[in-house]
Amino acid sequence: MDARGLRALSIVLVVVCSVAAAAAPIGAAADPGSRPAALQAEDELALEDADQIVMDVFIAENGSALVTVDYQFRYGENGTSEAAWERLRTDVESDTESYVDAERTKWNDTVADGANETGQNMSLSNLSIATENETALQRIGHVEVSFRWESFAAVEINQLTAGPALSGFTLDDDTRLQFRWPAGYSIYENDGQPQIDPSPSNRTDDMVIWRGSEVDFSSEQPWVVLIEDGGSNANTTATPSNEGPTMPWTIVVLALALLAAVGAGGWLLGRERTADNGSNREAERPTQPDGSTGSASNAADSPPPELLSNEERVLRLLEERGGRIKQQAVVSELGWTEAKTSQVVGDLREADEIEVFRIGRENVLSLPEADEE
Repeated sequence: MDARGLRALSIVLVVVCSVAAAAAPIGAAADPGSRPAALQAEDELALEDADQIVMDVFIAENGSALVTVDYQFRYGENGTSEAAWERLRTDVESDTESYVDAERTKWNDTVADGANETGQNMSLSNLSIATENETALQRIGHVEVSFRWESFAAVEINQLTAGPALSGFTLDDDTRLQFRWPAGYSIYENDGQPQIDPSPSNRTDDMVIWRGSEVDFSSEQPWVVLIEDGGSNANTTATPSNEGPTMPWTIVVLALALLAAVGAGGWLLGRERTADNGSNREAERPTQPDGSTGSASNAADSPPPELLSNEERVLRLLEERGGRIKQQAVVSELGWTEAKTSQVVGDLREADEIEVFRIGRENVLSLPEADEE
């Protein structure tokens, strides 16, 4: 090889070595640069990653059920990162239909399993999904999936049997399942034994709760038998009577009751007129210098509703109503769903913050001190 060829070969070797030296740092920098992307992928959230899942099942008199599954994410300090929650929230809100389709597929399979287990004709309808952000005392993000489950419970005269549709349903440690039912129903007791299995983690007059950290359902659990108040065992048949028809006596009793009602109505009308006159005189009282007619309200000193937790909003509403309010009024005042209201009321009752009792077919909430007075 001549001198010119040697010079050309040397130049080529220098260029090759230079390129290799420059490429080495680039390659070394590429690996650390790929790790944030991998970590970011690990930080992505799915609904099943929720810190707690509350499955609320409200059983209607016709056997259908309104099911609300609340996926709760506690974000911020010592929890899910706020960025991860916001990405999930944005994803659900921008691609709602995809999440609805995925949840519908999953729950349709559960409903089909329930139909096979019970032999009942079941179906799922009206599935929807929504998000909510709670930032008052705790930072909790909610993704709520709601749907209607037809024929969830078996109906027999004045009796409802619910639960077999979820036989063997798996409850993780951070999952809670609760059954609720309409006013006027209670758990049926046979020889003093409540017809419910397994024993619930908590039980009230209108709700039972199972926590995954405390119970495991077998292939024949859960189930609960409800009976309309004042009813008897649905399997009991009426015995024919040899006595004559009682319709004439019924008419007489109804007529007497009507006369009594008319008389009582007249008496109450007179009292209302007297009360109206008194209230008109009360309205004529002079106002205070600040324009008020009575004691000053502390409402202006209270924080706005958006800074209160759900539980605090219910407690403040109770205080504003003198310590007692119907649960349905809470639904109307706060604009919540019945399922969400019942969940918040149940949490307050478990914490002994309020008491719940029934008047007629309605639940009434009260502050403990209101009852003591």
